[in-house]
Amino acid sequence: MMKKKGLMLSSVFATALVLAACGGDDTETATEKPVDKKEDTTTEENKNDGATTAESPTLPEEVTNDGEAIQGGTLKFALVTDSPFSGVLLAELYENGYDADIMDFMTNSIFATDGDFLITDEGIAKLDVDADNNKVTITIQHDVKWSDGTPLTADDIIYSYEIIGHPDYTGIRYDADFQNIIGAAEYKSGKADTISGIKKIDDKTVEISMTKVSPAIYSGGDGLWSTAAPKHYLETTPIKDLISSPQVRKAPVTLGAFKLDKLIDGESVQFVANEHYWKGKPKLDKVVLQVVPSASIGEALRTGQYDMASSYPTNQYDGVKDLENLTVLARPELAYSYIGFKLGKWDAAAGDAGLNIMDENAKMNDAKLRQAVAYAMDIEQVGERFYQGLRSRATSLIPPAFASFHDNSLEGYNYDPEKAKALLDEAGYKDVDGDGIREDKNGEKFAIRLAGMSGSDTDEAIVEYYRQNWKDVGLDVQLTTGRLIEFNSFYDKVKADDPEIDMFMAAWGTGTNPSPLGLYGEGSAFNYSRFVTPELQTLLADIDSKEAIDSGYRADAFRKWEEYMFEQASTVPMYFRTEIIPVNKRVKHYNVNYANDSMDNLHLLEVTAEDPIK
Repeated sequence: MMKKKGLMLSSVFATALVLAACGGDDTETATEKPVDKKEDTTTEENKNDGATTAESPTLPEEVTNDGEAIQGGTLKFALVTDSPFSGVLLAELYENGYDADIMDFMTNSIFATDGDFLITDEGIAKLDVDADNNKVTITIQHDVKWSDGTPLTADDIIYSYEIIGHPDYTGIRYDADFQNIIGAAEYKSGKADTISGIKKIDDKTVEISMTKVSPAIYSGGDGLWSTAAPKHYLETTPIKDLISSPQVRKAPVTLGAFKLDKLIDGESVQFVANEHYWKGKPKLDKVVLQVVPSASIGEALRTGQYDMASSYPTNQYDGVKDLENLTVLARPELAYSYIGFKLGKWDAAAGDAGLNIMDENAKMNDAKLRQAVAYAMDIEQVGERFYQGLRSRATSLIPPAFASFHDNSLEGYNYDPEKAKALLDEAGYKDVDGDGIREDKNGEKFAIRLAGMSGSDTDEAIVEYYRQNWKDVGLDVQLTTGRLIEFNSFYDKVKADDPEIDMFMAAWGTGTNPSPLGLYGEGSAFNYSRFVTPELQTLLADIDSKEAIDSGYRADAFRKWEEYMFEQASTVPMYFRTEIIPVNKRVKHYNVNYANDSMDNLHLLEVTAEDPIK
């Protein structure tokens, strides 16, 4: 895939990106939404316009700074997290969005994308698609070098696939989408020494044969991988040992504008300009990245300790919106928050690479119960009270940022406690003993265990508000572990299908491929609800079918899938999200529009003073 996808701090909670479900460019999490492209950037005058909403931000997307730039300089970047970063700095292996934020400065992406997140010919490599024969060709277009001066070759592109498909690979990116590559399954099982569908044509050209080529290919789907891995640097390390190797943890060789110079585990990274960067040596000398807790980032930006941050808690917007040393930028986030219901288990031994297995006896395996949970939530009140309009109720599983695929005619769930009560009555959950709390269908005590993530200082207030919503309709919802759970532990529990979790609040960073197969497919490890039905698999396949090359057909296929997901309520979208990006006014040439994202043009960044403005 083109942009990182991943798990995020619980949708209800802070805004920081977290677990990256899909590779920085992989197709697994290729699911949600090519962000709705913003054609026009708003002006600085709109900065304090209170009309910003999650669907239509009115804050600017670009820093306007006419000051004269100094030579070189150091950008100071805050990685906003309440946990140490993991430090897995290879696109094929990382699982944490914080690591993805670090890798942005030294990205190994080979494709460029436009404002619709479709692959263009403007990157390191171009993509040619032969849909009739189910083949794609990747061609390196420039004399590109790795940060150690070694030329990028076709072998490096192929090596990424060989890492992910290797029998000893235990990461999250070998999935049903990857198996679309001919020969991937045989290579994974050890029956073949190579992936037969991947061929080196010459030093700059790779041909990949697939079982199908669908519209998803242009968004980095169908198994296409959009980063390269430095084979000359990594191949002497066994695949099983890569994740702990110094080549990945301490001194990665990369293609991006900056290269890693110093790293303190979990705390900070210093980058220096990559003199071999294919677009030209960066104008900045260094970037210094440091971990900053979410509760401290507002003050740190206000006092000029940092130029910008990986994320900024939306519920702290009031603290920065009027500061004179900052420009607050905004864009619809490539993400949505959701509540998921545990309906089964992940069986790693099933199929070729694991399968989701539904449990008919799961506590939450009743669609009316799940629908009632959704109707009981006063999401509008939470958005208004805690998020200053920067969160709005999500009506679908395709965020508005995917303008071509988001269907704004879908109504989704709304706050309707009476409807929630009626659904519970119909499903047989009734208050038998008159204490205001409903028993289960057998008249036994019934409690739902909710896993929530700790993050910002308002998290407890928000989750307690929802618990009261559920209590108002007669549902007893208790917190798993009795408290909100630290980010890493939260996802460990969710991924492991911890039996103490009946439902959970989380968020997806969706990446740029709108196909939902990577998040909701039978073979997707990211399908954390473990909801699988034959009808769902048919609907998912239709979205990425040959017929879906026709945009009208595909739009209709998306609609049918979303209507089905609404009815089943296995995953209920909660919020569409606006990402706000405060930037110090000494920074020049920073634009967050998805068609011109400055993270793809870091070599152009400049500063007008030695230190951030206070």
